[in-house]
Amino acid sequence: MILQLNDLPVVLLLIAGVVFSIYAKKLTPAAAFTGLICGSLLYAAAGYPGILMLTVFFLAGTIATTWGRRKKELLDKPGDHIQRNAWQVLANAGMATLIAVLMLLFPAYHSILLVMLSGTIASAMADTLSSELGVLYGSNFYNCISWKKDERGLDGVISLEGTLIGAAGAMLIALIYALSNGFTISFLIVVIAGIAGNYSDSFVGASLERKGLLSNDQVNFISTAFAAVVAAVFFMLFSLV
Repeated sequence: MILQLNDLPVVLLLIAGVVFSIYAKKLTPAAAFTGLICGSLLYAAAGYPGILMLTVFFLAGTIATTWGRRKKELLDKPGDHIQRNAWQVLANAGMATLIAVLMLLFPAYHSILLVMLSGTIASAMADTLSSELGVLYGSNFYNCISWKKDERGLDGVISLEGTLIGAAGAMLIALIYALSNGFTISFLIVVIAGIAGNYSDSFVGASLERKGLLSNDQVNFISTAFAAVVAAVFFMLFSLV
C-alpha cells in the first residue's frame, strides 16, 4: 500500500506508540516494533477501525495492568509484567494480524474477515480486563470447569464481576466496529466472539496451563483463534437466515 497524505495521522500515531511504549517501559523495543508491524497491517487491511481497535486495546490493557498494582501485590497476585515482550504482543494481536493479511490477500471476503478480526481483539480485550480487574473487584471466585470455589488469581478461576468487566471490554471493541460498519447483527457477533474467547482462555488455563502443558502466551493465542472461529461460524449462520 502506497502511503498517502491521509495516512499521515496513523503513521504518526504508530511512531508515537513505539516511542512512548519504549520510553515508558510498557513494551520492550522488540515488542514495540512488533506492535508497529501488527498495527501497520491492521491499518492496511481494516483502515481506521482496525488501528483504533488495537490502540484502545493497548491503552486499556496498560491501564488495567497497572491499576491497583499495590493491592495486587498485597494479594500476592501482581498480574502480568508491566513491560511486555514481543511474544506477548503476538499472543494477543498475532491472530488479528494474520487475519489482516488474509484481508489483503482475499478482499472478496473482507466482511467476514473483518468480523473475525474484531472478534479476536474483543477476546484479547475481555481477557485482559477480566483477569487484571476481576482479581481486584471480584467477590467470589470459581473454577470455570468444576464451578467450585477456587483461589483468586489462579489459571481458570473466574468471578462474576470479572466476567462482566470483560464483557464490557468486548462491547467497547464491538462499538468501534459498529461505528464504521453499522449496528447490524455483526455488532452482537463481535461481542459473543469476545466473551467466548475470554471463557475459552479460562477453560484452557484451568485444564492445560495449570498442568504446565501450555504457557500463558500460548493460551492467549489459542483463545483469540477460538474467538475468530466463533465469529466466523455465527457470521455464516446469520448469513443463511
